[in-house]
Amino acid sequence: MERKSKYAGLGIALGVALGAVAGVLAGHVGVWLAIGVAIGIAIGASSRRKDPDCPECAEMHRVHLRKMKAEN
Repeated sequence: MERKSKYAGLGIALGVALGAVAGVLAGHVGVWLAIGVAIGIAIGASSRRKDPDCPECAEMHRVHLRKMKAEN
């Protein structure tokens, strides 16, 4: 769950920044802020890693994650 909220948070932050800039330039900050947040959520949702399809790749991914957790 940690990764999902991280990407969603980064997407929302990016959307707020872009929406604020567009809102200041266009003169409608509230509207563009809402549009920016929606775009940011979409960016955050699309940037998540997908689970591997084949069993061999899935096993390699699990081994890699275990190594990363053991190092931390």
